[in-house]
Amino acid sequence: MSINCDSNRVGRLLMSEQDVDKSRRRFLTAATTVVGAIGAGAAVVPFVGSMQPSARALSAGAPVEVDISKLEPGRRLVVEWRKKPVWVVHRTKQNLDDLAKLEGKLADVESNSSKQPDYAKNKHRSIKPEYLVVEGICTHLGCSPSYRPDVGNVGFESNWLGGFFCACHGSKFDLAGRVYAGVPAPINLAIPPYMYTNGDKVVVIGEDGGVA
Repeated sequence: MSINCDSNRVGRLLMSEQDVDKSRRRFLTAATTVVGAIGAGAAVVPFVGSMQPSARALSAGAPVEVDISKLEPGRRLVVEWRKKPVWVVHRTKQNLDDLAKLEGKLADVESNSSKQPDYAKNKHRSIKPEYLVVEGICTHLGCSPSYRPDVGNVGFESNWLGGFFCACHGSKFDLAGRVYAGVPAPINLAIPPYMYTNGDKVVVIGEDGGVA
């Protein structure tokens, strides 16, 4: 990436390398990667691709910023952090109410055996109840489950209330990333360190201000 360009071009196209080194994060535009929650079936979601961090920044695990200001309830964004997919899901009020109904079907309801920062070790597994930030990697063999916000009889579950399904070996997770009992995945989906900034309109994945 060349940094020998005039200031007007920098303003139009991208931040200078000096700014990248100073902030150690890149801003990713999320508007084109929203997946609707209406309808059944798995959806293939591209990573947020605008202004990708450099290869060096990715390998170092540089924080990634995601604009969630236009993420509607019931929808999801997918970004890449440390070469892993990370999902940001805007849960509806019904989604939150349904979490308690699933506790009898889950293997680790209180996330005692699972990986998450202390501030996400709660019934929502999140800082803000409405937003789930979770690594999209199945804890069985590392596949990436499908986002299944549809409810009802979905084939693999007769009374599905929304969540994530790994078709590789049948592991199921609720909309807090908690694993169902009796499936191959041993623990809940991992929650990465994260925090909010810019009036809570931006999620910074990979940084939490030293809270964790």
